[in-house]
Amino acid sequence: MGIYKKLKTFAGLPVVDVDTKKKKLPDDPSTVAWRIDLEDFEADPEELEAAFEKVLKRTGPAGPTALIIGEWGSAYDTSFPYDLLVRNASRLTALRSLFVGEMTGEQCEISWIHQEDITPVLETFPALERLWVRGGEGLEMKPVGHESLRELVLQSGGLPAEVIRAVGASDLPHLTHLELWLGVDEYGGDARADDLAPILAGRSLPSLTYLGLRNAEIADELAAAVAAAPIVARITDLDLSMGVLGDTGAETLLAGQPLTHLRSLKLRHHFMSKEMAQRLVDELPGVEVDVAKRQEEEEWGRYTAVSE
Repeated sequence: MGIYKKLKTFAGLPVVDVDTKKKKLPDDPSTVAWRIDLEDFEADPEELEAAFEKVLKRTGPAGPTALIIGEWGSAYDTSFPYDLLVRNASRLTALRSLFVGEMTGEQCEISWIHQEDITPVLETFPALERLWVRGGEGLEMKPVGHESLRELVLQSGGLPAEVIRAVGASDLPHLTHLELWLGVDEYGGDARADDLAPILAGRSLPSLTYLGLRNAEIADELAAAVAAAPIVARITDLDLSMGVLGDTGAETLLAGQPLTHLRSLKLRHHFMSKEMAQRLVDELPGVEVDVAKRQEEEEWGRYTAVSE
């Protein structure tokens, strides 16, 4: 399975393609999220530079408030050149929200999207509040301190354990939303529950309210870790959706620490029995429990919602 729809809004703003044919553009360019998405999937770097300059021309000297990067040219074997943003930091002083890699499966499967070290972006843009990255091939991150970041989303068909450990070792005092798509081992998702221990302890994430450990091949293992994790007692939304959660994991969740304080528990796309799914709903009456999209295990096993 894959991703086949583009965002219509990002950071609470409507998305506008920089190459839109609309005659009427917003009077205030900061009221929309601007998207660069090259038509030619093998476009050369000059085309990306030209599209970037067009965004800056349309948004003024401070640049966009929100920027989405889709196809940048040969994303299947070449990472996005983050240096393009870093060396133009003085022209991007308004940038608060960034999404790099927003491509559908028709453009480039998520496991094919090449990335690189995203640490320089966080170090160069201390006012950045929202960072989304899609694609795990070549993705790297080093522990970093960032005072402004509120939302970190790493979407992949296989998220490297080293990246997860870097997130856990980072100092992100105002982060409220952390969403990790762990994926499968076949596509680089080599993390185990132990790699998430610092995150689940919560010491470096004092403001976190939403924790998403999504699209995980190790969902039952994660459920056991979450059941005893200190951070769960102070979050409002727990998201284990898109993975392979079964009855064993669900039973562990119910047998662990109380979850009745949660606002929502998202388990959509799972392999629980109908009886167990209903039991979760019944035993957490004040919680919005999403157990939609029940899957049937195939002869070859369970599968995450997004892998290749």
